[in-house]
Amino acid sequence: MHHEDHPILHTREIADLRPTQMTVGLREVTRKRASWRKLKEQSEGEFLGNHMIPVVIGPKNRAYIIDNHHLARALHDEGVKQVLVRPIADLQTLAADEFWSFIANRNWLHLYDGQGLLRPLKDLPKSIATVADDPYRSLAGDVRRAGGYSKDMTPYAEFLWADFLRRRVKPKLVEGDYEKALAKSVALAHSHAADHLPGWCGVSDG
Repeated sequence: MHHEDHPILHTREIADLRPTQMTVGLREVTRKRASWRKLKEQSEGEFLGNHMIPVVIGPKNRAYIIDNHHLARALHDEGVKQVLVRPIADLQTLAADEFWSFIANRNWLHLYDGQGLLRPLKDLPKSIATVADDPYRSLAGDVRRAGGYSKDMTPYAEFLWADFLRRRVKPKLVEGDYEKALAKSVALAHSHAADHLPGWCGVSDG
């Protein structure tokens, strides 16, 4: 087992990258796709160089994404074939069960689906293109950008917020009136009900 102490860059096909989470927020992906389209051609290489995808190398030399799933999906959907990856750990000598146990214990694995339910490992998508949508993950990201809570380094912090909102904001509202759902979610984020969550900013005076 080898851990990279310095960023060593490698190029990988996006289609070959393996996700370590069940879902992404497709609204978030759409936002990143729009940002990518605004880049001039000469800026695309610089952008990719500044947004390397962190991975762990697992059995059979497969690269597993441990962050930036939304960016990888956005680039894939925009037709980008290759990205720079930054290996965080080389675990390809481990047996499969040991590998999955190791990354789970490092909080590099998130097996909750779009309903917030824990799924078996066999249901984990094999490619970034087949990762399912979780509308509440998008909502959680928009709540943070609206000042509902602060960015936090806790693993899967926005999924914790997504699960919090999933239990309090009805799917019909999220689907039918997203702006109203967002306003309600920001208010919830500022309430004491959310004070256990990473990045909580306190009760709003409003």
